[in-house]
Amino acid sequence: MSQNGVHILIFPFPAQGHILPLLDFTHQLLLHGFKITILVTPKNVPILDPLISTHPSVEILVFPFPGHPSLPSGVENIKDVGNSGNTPIIGGLRKLRGPIVEWFKAQSNPPVAIIYDFFLGWTLDLAQEVGVLGIVFYSSGALLVSIILDIWKNFKAYKDLGFVAFNGLPKSPRFVREHLPSVFQRFIEGDPDWEIVRNGLVANGKSFGSIFNTFEVLESEYLGLLKKEMGHNRVYSIGPINLVGGPGRIGKSDNVDENERVFTWLDECPNESVLYVAFGSQKLLTKAQMEALTIGLEKSGVRFILVAKQLTAQQEEQGFGSVSKGFEERLLGRGLVIKGWAPQVEILGHRAVGGFLSHCGWNSVLEAIVAGVLILGWPMEADQFINMWLLVENMNTAIRVYEGSDSVPDPMELSRKISEAMSNDLLKERAKKMSNEALEAVKIGGSSKRDLDSIVRELAQLKS
Repeated sequence: MSQNGVHILIFPFPAQGHILPLLDFTHQLLLHGFKITILVTPKNVPILDPLISTHPSVEILVFPFPGHPSLPSGVENIKDVGNSGNTPIIGGLRKLRGPIVEWFKAQSNPPVAIIYDFFLGWTLDLAQEVGVLGIVFYSSGALLVSIILDIWKNFKAYKDLGFVAFNGLPKSPRFVREHLPSVFQRFIEGDPDWEIVRNGLVANGKSFGSIFNTFEVLESEYLGLLKKEMGHNRVYSIGPINLVGGPGRIGKSDNVDENERVFTWLDECPNESVLYVAFGSQKLLTKAQMEALTIGLEKSGVRFILVAKQLTAQQEEQGFGSVSKGFEERLLGRGLVIKGWAPQVEILGHRAVGGFLSHCGWNSVLEAIVAGVLILGWPMEADQFINMWLLVENMNTAIRVYEGSDSVPDPMELSRKISEAMSNDLLKERAKKMSNEALEAVKIGGSSKRDLDSIVRELAQLKS
């Protein structure tokens, strides 16, 4: 316990997949008696509601979002703009450096450390200026970070290649250019915002410590590599952090009837017979993709739950797709469509669910691993191809059914892959084994619990 209320500043990046794991970790710090201040912009304050209702002592530091010329007015969270908004939001938040420094100077009991999201690497320089420790929180896996650091180290050698082999990394991961992280593909040398992104990602390697939402058995080789790269052992894996326990989630459906309908239906399904289909909080499918997906599901003969976002009129005009009329009626009893928010963790944890057709965002990957559910991967962008490689090529615990953000699968091929995957007992067994490993990691004596205890000890020794 930190008996003297050691003060820590938490600085999350405003994207669902980034902020939620960091809040789960913050919850753990609060349970250990730390004094916590969280820095957000006004429109992101509601995301903190579950944490604040559990821990009323949390202080919120709200700075107006400075905006950015390439962002629509009023946008402060990635969910409103998608993956392409990362760089301008990072650039916008960078303008808060001066006000944050001034805030530090005005405090009688300032924080002694800043734990910041890995997209906000410029914060390390700020931490050094005000004389406190900078600790980076990665909401992603260690393989992704190993690849990002390797890319910047060898940028000139890699930048014109159509196919990149990371021979210096364990198991030599290799990818076509389009499947590498967006930061590499979209990087524009000399562009001020992109230079903030690159310099920040490189600076993360010099932070006092690095905290990963992953666990030893899943990524031991890459965690070991990063310890060597960074020249110290303060590289902690504390995941899956949602398994350790958090303050709850914002955005839950108020529609009790809808949730009841879903779980009543699941209760009537045989064990491991249902495929859950969802593509995260940001991604929308085109009309052609949605049509191919729904035909594939229908022809597969498999029971399923499909999460389809409610589209605005503008999104429909832009060519995004919703479930066609008559689909639900035709598949009544065999399939359910959830429009809007879905209780993903609870659905994955139900005994009737045996597979998860996913975009392979890191949070979804960890939620599936915890539930012991087979992942059928359809990676589309960002880190998703790398996560898929880790699961399919390295761990042999998942299956790739399709890939690509804009391309359209052949519906018959998709239906075949779905039905084959859902009857693959060997892979399902491997998924269950990986779930057991995740559960062991967070128990007393497990690798993630040990690392979490180490961070708490390290931070509790800090003095203002």
